[in-house]
Amino acid sequence: MTAFTNPILPGDRPDPAVIKVGDEYWLTYSSFEAAPGLPLYRSADLVNWTYETSALPNPVGNTFAVDIAEHDGRFFIYIPFIPTPWSTLTEASIFVIHADAMSGPWSEPIDLGVRGAIDPGHIVGEDGARWLFTSGVRRIQLADDGLSTVGELERVYDGWRYPDEWITEAYALEGPKLFWRNGWAYLVSAVGGTAGPATGHMVIVARSRSVDGPWENHPRNPIARTEDASEAWWSRGHATLVPGPTGDPQDWWMVSHGYENGYRTLGRQILLEPIRWGDDDWPETVAQDVGTPIEAPGAASPAPTPDFTDDFSAFELGCRWTFHAPGRRELERVRIDDGLVLRGKGGSPADTSPLAMLTGDHAYEIEVDVELLGEAEAGVLLFFNNRLFCGMGIDGEHMSSYSGGIRTHWREPAPATDRITLRIRNDEHIVTGWYRIPGGEWTRHAIRYDTSGYHANTVGDLLSLRPALYATGAGGARFREFRYTAS
Repeated sequence: MTAFTNPILPGDRPDPAVIKVGDEYWLTYSSFEAAPGLPLYRSADLVNWTYETSALPNPVGNTFAVDIAEHDGRFFIYIPFIPTPWSTLTEASIFVIHADAMSGPWSEPIDLGVRGAIDPGHIVGEDGARWLFTSGVRRIQLADDGLSTVGELERVYDGWRYPDEWITEAYALEGPKLFWRNGWAYLVSAVGGTAGPATGHMVIVARSRSVDGPWENHPRNPIARTEDASEAWWSRGHATLVPGPTGDPQDWWMVSHGYENGYRTLGRQILLEPIRWGDDDWPETVAQDVGTPIEAPGAASPAPTPDFTDDFSAFELGCRWTFHAPGRRELERVRIDDGLVLRGKGGSPADTSPLAMLTGDHAYEIEVDVELLGEAEAGVLLFFNNRLFCGMGIDGEHMSSYSGGIRTHWREPAPATDRITLRIRNDEHIVTGWYRIPGGEWTRHAIRYDTSGYHANTVGDLLSLRPALYATGAGGARFREFRYTAS
């Protein structure tokens, strides 16, 4: 038996959407304010995933939970965008992009005119009509080409009500994902709230013989839930059910997300667990504990995740690096010239758009060489959002320190050089920094930070703590030899 251990994709990859195309799977997830957005991963076995491309070079807004659909050989991603300070949106709006292959190229986003709704889920009715279900749960009919809508949103399902004594964040009926099996249309959704208490989020199922309803709730709802805060994974929900790789009609799997116990800072990570179909045609989860090794689907054998280095001899956004809260011309800030040259933006890490990467490790170390170019400040951060980050930088005169999203009292004269190497170690939330001039000895940063509270329940945003590079001011910085090492 080959086993895998969750998460199958570490780091903050919430609201996973999965589709089986022939003998392979494609997956994406909420990318929020990152650009490019909607990274697309491919797998043959649901366990090992390879980044292929990003479907959304220029997000219209904050990119929330999407759905991937195939219809008549064409592929669609239905995308809810939330207004941001840099977008032109005034309320949540659903768009669509389309392509002839999952690998792209993908179209520019098309506005469906659906307002005040998120979490789209696509299904084709028994009569061939196409529908988009949304949070609520509501639905609206799509035109035959899937690129516009017909009529208005209508409420079609009130969900399943859990006992009032259960400890949840809010009812929050969301994330509808739909599919057909054995003449039944299945509606998989989430209730209980995305963050909040560890026991909140859960997966519920309903079914009907018609997309018009009525919808019958699973007699044993919820099919997945964190029942106790001692479990390895918290707030499990937002699931998609897909057929497994063996072709056996009993071989089905559920892809969902959850917070790791004690590591909300890593965001919502992608979980995989087997599904069994009962004689009554209801799905049931099989794994007793998704935090222990689970027998892998088919012949899947998990591959190790290597450490990451980047000499910045070339640069591509999407696989590792993304901008946080980018402007429309953010990429113009970057060029490759004996390293990665990042033009300054804003006056501090709070109003710049740092280059960030995801991590799913409990402990790691990052190191990078930084060279100042002109009047600038540059450095390294552990970045949650523009209100919550920590790290250190250099401006040519002083070393600066940030904690809790603000500059701290610690400042000291910078070494007499425009070039310095910075190192940050995150050891299970305890963060230590060092710096040195080229060829010199390491000097430890005078302050250590505790980042265990850098998560959604502290500041509200559903993000994660990410290593990041930043440059502010009128000049810029050249970054060389970035190294990420898990420990």
